[in-house]
Formats: sequence, C-alpha cells, structure tokens
Amino acid sequence: MNWRYPAVVFLLIALGVSLIRCSTPEHRNAFANDSTWALFPFQKINEANPILQAGTGVFKCPILQQEIKWEEKDVFNPAAVVRNGAVYLFYRAEDTIGKHNGTSRIGLAIGTDGIHFNRMFAPVLFPAEDFMKVYEWEGGIEDPRIVESEMGTYIMTYTAYDGKTARLCLASSTDLLNWTKHGLVLNDTFTNHWSKSGAIVSRQQGNRIVAEKVNGKYWMYFGDTDLFMATSDDLIQWQPVLDEKGNLKSVLKPRPGMFDSRLVESGPYALITEHGILLLYNGMNLDSGGDEYLPAGAYCSGQALFDSNDPTQLIDRMNTYFLRPDQPYETEGQVNQVCFIEGMVPFNGNWFLYYGTADSKIGVAVKKVESEKI
Repeated sequence: MNWRYPAVVFLLIALGVSLIRCSTPEHRNAFANDSTWALFPFQKINEANPILQAGTGVFKCPILQQEIKWEEKDVFNPAAVVRNGAVYLFYRAEDTIGKHNGTSRIGLAIGTDGIHFNRMFAPVLFPAEDFMKVYEWEGGIEDPRIVESEMGTYIMTYTAYDGKTARLCLASSTDLLNWTKHGLVLNDTFTNHWSKSGAIVSRQQGNRIVAEKVNGKYWMYFGDTDLFMATSDDLIQWQPVLDEKGNLKSVLKPRPGMFDSRLVESGPYALITEHGILLLYNGMNLDSGGDEYLPAGAYCSGQALFDSNDPTQLIDRMNTYFLRPDQPYETEGQVNQVCFIEGMVPFNGNWFLYYGTADSKIGVAVKKVESEKI
C-alpha cells in the first residue's frame, strides 16, 4: 500500500524512532485509481449509538408452540427501507434457547428521524411449519437486505440456516409487514452450496431504492468468501453466473495484506451511479497475513466499483476501509471487532448506513449530501 508520509519520517524509522501506527483510512491511499466514485465519509452517530439493542419482545413460536423471548440475546445486521416518511429497520434477532447459538428471526422497528426507533413486539419473518422449515430450523432466518421492484413490491434476500448450511433465500411483501417466502435463490446443483448475502443491483429514485435491469436482466451479488453473481428476469427466480468450468464465477476476491484478506461479503444493495455500479461490502481481516494495523478477525467496510454494462467486471476498489470497529459497542460483544453493514437509505437529504456492531447491537453512520451527484 502507498503511504503519504514525508521522506524525513523514513529517515526517523531508519534511526530507530518508533512511530505510532495509524489505523484510520485518512493516512492511506484509499483508491487504486481515483476517488470520484465512492460514497463517503460516513460519520458514526456515537451520541445515539447503539440505536437498537436486545429487546423484551415475546411471541408464540409456531414450531415450538410456546411463547419465547425472540430478541432477548442480540439484535444486529439490519436492512432498511424508507416508506411514508419513515425508516423501516429490519433486523436479525436471536433468542437464547436455540442450540445453534440461538434461533434467528427478523424483527421490525420504525423511526421518523432515522436514529430513534420503536420496535414491533413480534417478528415479521421467522421459521414456521412451512416448506422452508427444512432449511430454516433451527438456526433461523438471518441478515436481510431489501429493495423495491418498479411496481412497489419489496424484495428481501435473507439467509436460512439449518444448523449446518447457510442458504440464500428470497421473500416479498407489498406492505413490509406480511412476507411471502419464495424459497432458495440457488437450486439444483447448488441447493446445498453455502450461500449468503444477496445484494441486488438497484437505482435510487428519491427515497426509494428500486431494482433495475442491466442488459435485460436483474443482477445480484452474493457470497461470504469471494463474491459471486446471479441473474433474474422477475426478481423471484434466479440463475447463478458460472465460469467456463461450470463453477460459480468469482467477481471480487479477498486481498492478502489488506483489511479484506480473509473474506469479502456483500453489504447493502448494489447502487447504479453515474460512475458505474457501486457496491459497499464487508471485509474480514486474517488472523495472520492481513492488515497489521487492524485486530485479527476484524470486520471493516469497503467499496468497489463495477461496470454499468457488465456487472461482473470490476473497475476500481478502495485500498482500505471507510468504516472500522473502534467504539466499545463495536469492539466487544458476541463477536468482537465487528462493523457489518447491511442497510442504507437516502433519507432527509442524507445517506443513513445501518450496521451490526459486534454481532450484538445496531449502529448508524450518516453521510451528509450537499450538491454532489450520486
């Protein structure tokens, strides 16, 4: 990586003077080529964070046939949608009774300022006695991401976990309260393939994030090792993009020595901009051989730019993170050292980015928008 320190600093190093290591992106060359395309800086709202913590909600689980405290353990990894002047925050919540570190369900909280939220008492999407139980029980339903169709239907990608394999799934809703499950994103050869984190290519339309076709098809980034892709004609049925050997085609990989050295995982939707397709993503640091200025296993946030005419083609990529765990609510929790981005909305003239903190709570960071064109 490139450093911006003057030559005298290197002389001091040679003389044995110890320098304080910088852990902020401002001290690094953040871009491979240029900095005109990325969406940053985001400022954490530390006076309000964490904006959501474990709750006291109770509902009757249709599988256990008993009342449970479904969000008693942790809440994290949220999606977000703006509707009727409010932010709808869909979050992953865990109970304390599932054998797989708690069963996960999707809860909903609503706020009119993007920072303070009132939550619904019961989850809106959860494992039930339905055709998806075999994939969702009893690990549960995790990590939603949501966009709209042109007709106003909401499309949620989520992860089903049966305790052994994570599988990318899909649900839809017209009112954000009642959801219809549509099954697995990957089928046939890839039914038992580990898959997560579906980020659909979309465009901003005011406060809406609307899925948009590229070359006649909808596109989705997914994965939590490399990133892969799938395409669809209708946002419901998806086909994976394969390489010449018939394997899932990798479009973004981890990088040795960097914050994303262990894995890359989709953040929110992918956003069509004037520069290309902007993908905010999560990167995990290796315990050894990653970014030496970050803790082992840290989750930080990066950005990549893909070609507007070919979503599989990477154009540029930040060389460092724009968000990292550095607050107590991010560095200590169920999993330490985690900022995990999943929800982003244009709201009240700014961008609100919602993220899981230490797999335990939820935080928000805001990018103020002045006159720049997105």
